[in-house]
Amino acid sequence: MQTDVVTGAFGYSGAAIARELLAAGHTVRTLTGHPGRAPAGTPVEARPLDFARPRQLAQDLSGAHTLYCTYWIRFSRGDATHELAVDNLRVLFDAAERAGIQRIVHVSILHADPASPYPYFRGKGQAEQYLASLSVPYAVLRPAIFFGGDGVLINNIAWLLRRLPVFAIGGTGKYKIRPIHVDDLARLAVSLGGASANETVDAVGPRSLAFRDMVLAIRSAVGSRSVIVPAPGWLIPPMSAILGAALRDVLLTPEEYQAMAEGLADSSAPATGQISLIDWIARHGDRLGRLYANELVRHYR
Repeated sequence: MQTDVVTGAFGYSGAAIARELLAAGHTVRTLTGHPGRAPAGTPVEARPLDFARPRQLAQDLSGAHTLYCTYWIRFSRGDATHELAVDNLRVLFDAAERAGIQRIVHVSILHADPASPYPYFRGKGQAEQYLASLSVPYAVLRPAIFFGGDGVLINNIAWLLRRLPVFAIGGTGKYKIRPIHVDDLARLAVSLGGASANETVDAVGPRSLAFRDMVLAIRSAVGSRSVIVPAPGWLIPPMSAILGAALRDVLLTPEEYQAMAEGLADSSAPATGQISLIDWIARHGDRLGRLYANELVRHYR
């Protein structure tokens, strides 16, 4: 029976990949920063993801065939920066190479670029670049926006639409996004984990849609009467920061908004996921936004 390692198998995308591997009959081990969050009765063996102990990381990776890497940070907070995240990935990839891992499947982001002006995209590009320099065969998946399961973005837009009389969209809201369902991402990851060639693939759903159209679909699905209004793009980050302070969370960073407005959440590549976001929203409207999903609680508190 093949053993694979998934980082963050008790989180979001990592959990979806772990479920797909278990369904395929694989043994799954996870490296996690939160080993205490292991669900009762889980078949997944948990070991600490401790970048300060590279030898231990190599031992914990030993005997596994594929490493599925979902580790990253969404935004800098305290000592946790994108630069540190890149350094941590180098430590993890080196440990995988020493451990004899036969393949690495790494979750990156659309338009990752070592020369990007945005630290998130630049860091992802640097991590891809380092992975390609190793001797381990690899596959890179490049998603932009996830939905499905207990994802944050769609749920929290729904939560706001249920409660706010007015919902502001930067500019015209016509900038495109190409989301992928987290289960589609997991199926793609496991498929590429069984391949042998080095590949970089855009992990994208069936079609692109305008951000405004997504918001309108959520509004309709949850039965909101919130008025959708355009706002100057420069106003969106400070407005998000004010709301985030009230919720003790980070709703949207300036980098996330600017990158999306520039089209970096879109792709013209062939679809690698089959689940339509619009259809999914329509089916799950009764549940979306009932509870707020706090990013800081999930990852930092």
